[in-house]
Formats: sequence, structure tokens, C-alpha cells
Amino acid sequence: MKPLPDPPAAVLDRLTGARGRQDRLTHTEHLPARPARYADWPEEIRPEIAVAVEGIGIARPWTHQAEAASLAMSGQNVVIATGTASGKSLGYLAPVLSALLDGTESANGRGATCLYLSPTKALAADQLRRLGELRKAGDGALDLVRAAAYDGDTPFQEREWVRQYASLVLTNPDMLHRGILPAHTRWASFLRALRYVVVDECHTYRGVFGSHVAQVLRRLRRLCARYGSEPVFLLASATAAEPGRTAGRLTGLPVAEVTEDGSPRGETVFALWEPPLTELQGEQGAPVRRSATAEAADLLTDLVLDEVRSVVFVRSRRGAELVAVIAQERLAEAAGLATARRVAAYRGGYLPEERRALERALHSGQLLGLAATSALELGVDVAGLDAVLLAGYPGTRASLWQQAGRAGRSGQGALAVLIARDDPLDTYLVHHPDSLFRQPVESTVLDPDNPHVLAPHLCAAAAELPLTDSDLELFGPSTAPLLPQLERRGLLRQRPGGYFWTRRERAADAVDIRGGGGDPVRIVEADTGRLLGTVDAGSAHTSVHTGAVHLHQGRTYRVRDLDLDDSVALVDEADPPYSTVARDTTSIRVLDTDREVAWGDATLCFGSVEVTNQVVSFLKRRLITGEVLGETKLDLPPRTLRTRAVWWCVTDGQLEDAGLLPEELPGAAHAAEHASIGLLPLFATCDRWDIGGVSVPLHPDTGLPTVFVYDGHPGGAGFAERGFQRAGEWLGATLAAITACECERGCPSCIQSPKCGNGNEPLDKGGAIRLLRLLLAGSTGPGAESM
Repeated sequence: MKPLPDPPAAVLDRLTGARGRQDRLTHTEHLPARPARYADWPEEIRPEIAVAVEGIGIARPWTHQAEAASLAMSGQNVVIATGTASGKSLGYLAPVLSALLDGTESANGRGATCLYLSPTKALAADQLRRLGELRKAGDGALDLVRAAAYDGDTPFQEREWVRQYASLVLTNPDMLHRGILPAHTRWASFLRALRYVVVDECHTYRGVFGSHVAQVLRRLRRLCARYGSEPVFLLASATAAEPGRTAGRLTGLPVAEVTEDGSPRGETVFALWEPPLTELQGEQGAPVRRSATAEAADLLTDLVLDEVRSVVFVRSRRGAELVAVIAQERLAEAAGLATARRVAAYRGGYLPEERRALERALHSGQLLGLAATSALELGVDVAGLDAVLLAGYPGTRASLWQQAGRAGRSGQGALAVLIARDDPLDTYLVHHPDSLFRQPVESTVLDPDNPHVLAPHLCAAAAELPLTDSDLELFGPSTAPLLPQLERRGLLRQRPGGYFWTRRERAADAVDIRGGGGDPVRIVEADTGRLLGTVDAGSAHTSVHTGAVHLHQGRTYRVRDLDLDDSVALVDEADPPYSTVARDTTSIRVLDTDREVAWGDATLCFGSVEVTNQVVSFLKRRLITGEVLGETKLDLPPRTLRTRAVWWCVTDGQLEDAGLLPEELPGAAHAAEHASIGLLPLFATCDRWDIGGVSVPLHPDTGLPTVFVYDGHPGGAGFAERGFQRAGEWLGATLAAITACECERGCPSCIQSPKCGNGNEPLDKGGAIRLLRLLLAGSTGPGAESM
């Protein structure tokens, strides 16, 4: 494969010079090349493994691979947190395969076993393919390692063979939760011999999903102990802050961390790019910036014409298809159909053979451009890219570097471009490059002690084995008070042998580890009755309300009717030229204040709240421009959520000193709320859709003007708590984002929100700036030292 045609800086110069784009480049960061650092495999690694690794072209491991293998072979739990394409999988596969080969020589007929967990089936399939390459390179030495996938796609006739004979089982947390742990007696020989548990891409286990997975792993450890095994946990993560601490919270065990990356890296040029304002007007007459999707399609077109092998990361499946289609149309006009065919889309929903064909075509050079969702981010092996475009900030710095790292493999130079969406966080980042390039990546936020997460897993654990006092420490401090509550609800019954599950149905089936609780809503094709999929109950009102445009496996549907009584959304296939965004109204009640800090006369608080929310309408937005085409009213019932929140209050005296008039206060507080929601993902590993907010000129529980930001999941997900801990930095960044925006009265790049239930009215940009300044003037609490 040929290297980048020109140095990445020269490629960027051509992109900015074309069509007068010089003013769109806000910053360029040059990351120097880094040489490789090598080490020797630990003596405990079997020679057959070293021979197989040499057979795939690796003479010696990099330092972090050897370090991780050494820790694992000594019996320590370990997390490898190094960059994209740094060979993390070899760091854990070497000790795993050595142990499995050792086990084949033991008196135990089953031998040692390993369980591999990945967040997606595609990643597990990719890992199985890599194992096949190692086995082939080993020239028969690794044939005794019996590796097999065990997921929803595994034929039933093969599942019994996997249970009885496989030594390395590749699955996902969902299958472990629903398929393996409830049937643990059938997996007894596998669990009894379990030496290693690999948790791949562990940085993806965050928020409520991560909290569920943490409890699933505790249930696994409990059953292993029942069968006499104590497996070592090996975790792989994108670069993250405090990876050992996060991995420990996920597994409930002490975990050593390996963070010094020994792999080589070519020179990288990382550009920050802001699309221009258009002549279109959005809500309340606000200016509309050109969409990141349209801008990415233009840049991809130019890169392909320049024969620069490129990938565009887009946040949605439909967005990926749009970028590919627009680029194909423009390439056909500029260079003919043959060139247009060198661009494709890559997303979830494709068959494995379709994905593999795309990867081969990109690797060979047949394809020059790919528009992809994060399905390509999670470890899928696509080598030799020259440039990466990110159509919008992916949500965390960890994901940013994971995606950008797809370019520049094998020491090549690489170009990465972050294209800002019309969003407060994206706008802030492209104008504050230090927040990306001078800050460590985030710590992963998860809360295994959340009672709304823990309670159903205690029921599932009791159904697997009765819960006893010895389990209290394993499941955490919230366990003891929860057990009597579950007994009062008739879910558990206490007997001399412990707490037992009382129902006939399977306890695990009641827990959707990727959802927010409640019965999932089925999505059914109206004319055929075919079940397309489900959405969790918590998001059904906003995602599959009547009239919503819903995407499923690359196809677009319009919701004909949402039947809440039967938990069914009837849909018709359609191709509307717009997307839909639900609008809601929200009220909030303070239940408990856990922590309170004085910021001068102002107050910063964290605690439990009850949120009442009602979806009242939805907007239609034009796909490419984001222009609002209209609003439709909805009649849906209100829903109540008990969760965690951070809030701050200011006094009337402060408002007078700041010159904020009573009639200005609602718009100022509302604008500050919107902007702070937009900026919180910079400090907590969340998306703005994971959190919500309410601003009230006079809240009945505080008696003061108050702004709330809350977790959008029952019991909380840890995001609001992280906001409280870093409030000075967070609200300081919010103020900076509003102040720096070039609009006059407020726009989607600073204070407008795409999900505002009040149609972004009232909003007062100048008032928000004064309000935040008076708040931060007295900041002495958490995070204030950074101001």
C-alpha cells in the first residue's frame, strides 16, 4: 500500500485553499512522529505463541504488550489503555493462548478456558478472525485452542458444542447476562476451568449501560467462586484517565494499569474546522451554520479526487449514508462514475460479508473514501488510511483519539479534521484547542451502586444462586438495604439458606442492560406485522412518537401510531426529506440535598430530584440544512423520573448587583441552562441526550432563581455528580462558549438547544453571560481551583 501522497500538512493546505475555505480552519495541531519501543516476551509465554506471532510479521512485542502479558501471567488483573492500533489485543491474547495451551496438557479433560467480552458482535467476529490468522501462522501449534463465538447469531445446534468443548468463548455482555449466567449449571465445566476474562473496549461501558455491565461481571465472579475458579480480568481500553480505577469500578477488583504506549506513530496533523454561517434562519430568527454532514461530504470529495484514502466518522447511520451519497454525486460530476464508485458507506446493519468486502476494498485501494458510523471505531481492522474526518465531536476525547487513530498506521503520516456541528460543545472546542490537545482524556463515569440498576441484578443473582450475607460485599454497600425492599415487593423471599427468587419467569429477562428500565416498545411494520426491533421505554416518547421518523438498519420509517397500552409503535417505510426532533416540557422537585457548597452568596448543590416530563410536540428539520419546516402537537401522558441532579441558585441581591432585571431573568437562566447542558459532555463521559435541565426564576423548593442539570436515567448515571465535582471548570467553559460565539442574540452554537420544549423561547444571551459571571465570581467549591 502506498503512503500518503504528500505530507499531511500539504494535503490540508489543498483542502483549505480549495473554494476559499481558509476562514474555516480555526486551529492546526502538529503531533510529532514517535519511534517504536520493543521488549521481550515474558519467559512464561509459550514458545508456540512467539512463533505464531512471528508468523504474522511481529518479531518482538512492543513494551506495553510485554508488560501487560507479564502482569497477566503473574495473576494480576490488568487494563491496557493505549492508543488506537497499538496492538492491545496481542497484549492479552499472548497470556490467554499460553494458558489455554497449558490447560490442554493438564489432567482436567476440559483444560483451561477463557471468556472474551466485547460491546458488539462485529468486534467479537473480528477478534475470531484474528485468532484464525494466528492459528494459521502457528502451523498447527495452536490447533488445540478451540475458539468459538456464542451470541444471538450462533445456531442452536452449535451452542451445546460451545458449552461442552470450546476453550475460548467470544460473546458480549448481553449474552452473558441473559444466556450464560441464568444457565450456569450447563456451563459448569467451562466456569470451573475459567482462567481469564477479557473485557475489550471497556471505555464503552459507561453511564447506565456500564453500571449494568459492572453488576453482570459481579454475578459472573460469584458463580465462578461457586465452581471454584477465580479468573484474572484483562481489559483493553482507548486512552483514558485513571484506567485502573475505572476498570476496578467495572470489575469490583484491584486492576493494574498499562498506559505507556510503545507502538510507533507517524506525524499527525490535526485540524479544527468550523463550517460557515448560511443565509438560512432557524428558530427565533437565529443564524444557521452549514451542517457538518454537508461540509464532510465536500471535504471527502476533494480528498478522493486527491487520491487520499479517507474515512468520515458520522454520528448516525443515516448521516453516513448521506455523506456517501453526496460525495458520490459530486465525484460523478467531477470525475465520472468510476471515481464515484470508489466511495461507500459503512455502518451497523450490514451483513458481516458486506463489511469484510468494504474493508478489503479500502485496504487494497479499490475504495478511497468511506463514510462510517462508530461501528468502524471499535477495533475493526482497517489499515493504511491517510485521513480521518470527524463530522462532529464524537462525545468524548477517548472516542476522538480512537477515531483519529484510524489514520497513519505503520508509521505513516496522517491528517485528522474535526468538523464542528452547530452545537455549543463543538463550537467551544474548535475555538479552545487546549481543551482537546492539552487536557487528559476523561474518566469513564459509571455507578454500579445505583439502586435502579442494582435491584434487578440482585433478583437475577438470587435466581442463579440464593443470596447470602457473603454476597453483600461483592454487590456493594447498597445491597443490604435493598434486599428487604425486594422482599416486601414480593420479588425475593428470605429463608434460612438466604434470599430466593420467588417468580416463575426468568429474572434476567426483566433487565435490559442497554435501556433505562420498563417494558421495551416493539417497532412493528404496520402492513406486514413484521417486528423490526425495540426501543427502551424511557426513550419511546421522544423516538417513536406518532409522526416520528425512525431509522432501523439503514431504512427509514415513519411512525403511524404509538400504542402505549400495548407497547407497540406501528411504522411504515418512507423516505421523507426531513428528520424529527421531539419537544417536551419539564418540571422538577428536590427530594434530598446530599451536598451543598457556598459560592459567595450563591449556592451549588447535588442531590436527588423528581422530574416530571411530557413530550408535547415535534419539529421537522430539513436533512442537509437543519432548517425547521414545521411543528406538530402531540398528546402524550407525562412521565416521572427519580434521578440525581446538580443545581445552583443565586440571590436577588446578586441579580441586582449584576443589573439583571426581573423580566430578563427567565431568558438568562434558560440560556445558561442550555449552554451548560451542551458543555457537560466535555467533563463527563455522556452525550447531551443523556442529560436534561430545568431553569426556574423562582423555584418553590429553593426559594431562589435556580438552574438544574439532571441525569436522564432512573437513579442517576453519575453525570450530574461529575458536573458538581468539576463545576468551576464546567461553568467556566460554558461562559467562555457563550461569550466567544459570534452571533448577536443566540444560536444553536451557543444557547439554543435542539430538544428545547419551549421552542428556544425565552433566551437572553447577554443575560446568561452576566448571570454566569456573577455566579463564578464567588466560586470556591468543587472545580473552582481551575478558574
